[in-house]
Amino acid sequence: MDFRPVGTKERVATLDILRGVSLLGILLVNMFGFYLPMPHIADLGSWFNEVQDIILQQLLDIYVQSSFYPLFSMLFGYGLAMQYIKAKETGADFYRFAPKRLILLFCIGMFHAVVIWWGDILATYAFCGVFLIALIRLKAKWLLLIAIAVNALYHGFNLSLYVAAGFFTASTDSFSVDIEAIQSALTAYGIGNWTDAFMQRLDDLSIQMGVMMWISSLFTILPYMLFGAALAKWRLIEQAKEKIAVWIILAVAGMGGGLYMKSLPIAGDQTFGNEYLQVYIGGPMLAIGYMAVITLLTQLPVIVKLLSPIAKAGRMSLTLYLMQSVVCTVLFYNWGFGLYGKVDVQMGIYMAVGIFVIQVLFAEIYFSKYKQGPIEALLKRFTYGKPAERKS
Repeated sequence: MDFRPVGTKERVATLDILRGVSLLGILLVNMFGFYLPMPHIADLGSWFNEVQDIILQQLLDIYVQSSFYPLFSMLFGYGLAMQYIKAKETGADFYRFAPKRLILLFCIGMFHAVVIWWGDILATYAFCGVFLIALIRLKAKWLLLIAIAVNALYHGFNLSLYVAAGFFTASTDSFSVDIEAIQSALTAYGIGNWTDAFMQRLDDLSIQMGVMMWISSLFTILPYMLFGAALAKWRLIEQAKEKIAVWIILAVAGMGGGLYMKSLPIAGDQTFGNEYLQVYIGGPMLAIGYMAVITLLTQLPVIVKLLSPIAKAGRMSLTLYLMQSVVCTVLFYNWGFGLYGKVDVQMGIYMAVGIFVIQVLFAEIYFSKYKQGPIEALLKRFTYGKPAERKS
């Protein structure tokens, strides 16, 4: 039985809009990693001294930080589950092509991490995706229960350790700072050549992709993917009009609970406990809230039409994600324009929005001739053995 990827006419506009919005959110957060030595900064809030920088960084902490990688993880799980459902409907062997796709995604991610930027997430998605496809045969309710149980046990265990060790109420002012590591990164990226940046990237990568990162991803990112896969099996986005009450509940609970949790270290005490709740509880809750709000809004045809350029960006999200790294490393590293360490938060936001707007325009022009982004076409060719399609 022949199997082909989702075609243009079969695409769900809401999913593409969600991916497009996530691209902007991810870039806003990643900007700090492009122009600051993030692997060596334990507390970003203590890095800035200007009032405007502090306020803007806090706003990003509440509304953006730790919310868009969970959202993108959910969308990854949703998309993979849609492929599984379609394979079952057509009688195709899902397990013949899904592993190949994940292998190539892992290779792209590792190339991205080693050669371009240390902050890659694609390899982690591919790694967690292996476990997702092993569980994807399960019914939606079991996927959801496993996601909740794994995530709850992991964070429950960590928070228990925080309380037992007295860290929960301890101030984040006690974070130690590795001045030597910070200076090394500032030198390599800020005034060094390409080789200096490459060697520093390997050091940063050893922190970013340490053994514990791979293990913890199974308790954080994988549950978000399982949650997304459960939603896909229930077809909650495709049948949003019929499930409107569910989405309203998710919007209210996600936005309300998420914003409350994410405001704790800013409105309350800056403790390790509040920081943990902000990132690992509030972040995913707000991600669900964003997904629900956008899903509700896109039930209005005028919104879908208005956001169609962002949907096109979402259709080539993998290409644009990698493009963001290429553009930003050229902008910030010394072998490019040398802006590393010289950008404040406001300028970083302006640059992120500007890059995203250009990417939206690029996607608009690109899809006037092609049906898939270049990296998406590569994945398609490797997975299904079919070349990229031009518009007739």
